[in-house]
Amino acid sequence: MKLFTNKKAFYILWSGQSLSLLGSGLTRFALMIWAFQNNDSITSMVLLGFFSSLAFMLVSPFAGVLTDRFNRKWVMLFADLGSGIITIILLILSINGILQLWHLYLAAGLSGAFEAFQSPAFFSSVSQLVPKEEFTRSNALIGLSKSAVQVFAPVLSSAVLTFGGINLVMMIDLSTLLLGVTALVLIKVKKPEQSETGILAAGNFWHEFRFGFRYIFSQPGLRVILLNFVGINLFAGFTYMSILSPMILTRTGGDKIALGTIQTIMGIGGIIGALVLIAWHAPRKKASMFAWSTLISFGICDLLTASSRNVLSWSVSGFLSEFSIPFIVNPYYAIWQEVVPTDVQGRVFSVREMIQTSPSPLGFLLGGLLADYVFEPVFLRPTFLTPLVGMEPGSGMAAMFLITGLFGALNGLVAVIHPAVKKLDLK
Repeated sequence: MKLFTNKKAFYILWSGQSLSLLGSGLTRFALMIWAFQNNDSITSMVLLGFFSSLAFMLVSPFAGVLTDRFNRKWVMLFADLGSGIITIILLILSINGILQLWHLYLAAGLSGAFEAFQSPAFFSSVSQLVPKEEFTRSNALIGLSKSAVQVFAPVLSSAVLTFGGINLVMMIDLSTLLLGVTALVLIKVKKPEQSETGILAAGNFWHEFRFGFRYIFSQPGLRVILLNFVGINLFAGFTYMSILSPMILTRTGGDKIALGTIQTIMGIGGIIGALVLIAWHAPRKKASMFAWSTLISFGICDLLTASSRNVLSWSVSGFLSEFSIPFIVNPYYAIWQEVVPTDVQGRVFSVREMIQTSPSPLGFLLGGLLADYVFEPVFLRPTFLTPLVGMEPGSGMAAMFLITGLFGALNGLVAVIHPAVKKLDLK
């Protein structure tokens, strides 16, 4: 059978992984709702993200070495099949009526570990399949898929939960996974040619393990934008990724339709942002776009989210937040794909992912705990922020958004003015 290569292979890979991502999004939303309804705790929801992020962070450096040693197509297949087995086990537990919260935590951790293999293999494969001038556009297409999932997954998952239950959601997830695996079987991803950097990186497992760290910290521009992204993930994990959904559910009395509507509109914002970048093709100053978008997104969107108290205003703030994300993420990843030699991208990208996601488990954990035990109790009483965030359940979480908005904007400002970031646009 003739296998597809180059750009055709990328579009097949992108299509298959997008469908698989949709199925995963359905299950993720359904399990989040299940956790909230069965435990009535913000922390129980947040811990799902915590265990996934923690496992991803711990496994990433090891996964990077193996990604560069083996064919990246087979690494992606291994990761997809591993995720499928986890879903099958959860489905069996649910069918037998013995699904428990700790099962979800374990599944989230294992899924995060498989994602640690999937992510570097996928992004380094993109570097091989498309020309450099289309890196930003290709990343925008990937971002488009993620935003589309954010649009359709909550709506579809809510509908399936209502009429078919959580078991049907997981069955659909497995069907889309099969399509993703089929797409991988149809493409060919060649092993990249060895570069001078790759020759220096070659050695035993531990030498290659350490190489990703040494390479990143020998590159001032990459080092600075990586630390900026660490800040982004810390502040986003503290609020946007952990307590946004609980805040909305709390302030709407557990209204799943309201949450699904808001997440759908947020996804539309991400889609439009990605489409703008796709039409733009190759923005010349990628580092500047990354820095300014970070500053604007936190400085404006988090403030709007904090002061919102109804579905309409949350939808507006969420739309703007998601619209800005492609302008942060896509040029950021394109810079790495352009600078790092293809044959060492697995190791370098994995270390990058480990470092930049390292604050996420802390953000997820602290976000839920501080919301439950500090901010929510404090803001049920009058404070100087009461006129802005209110004095009812959910007000404490809104105040947390004010904090992350301030520090996130300062983080973006550092990137805007840093000389090493400016030099990335001169290369």
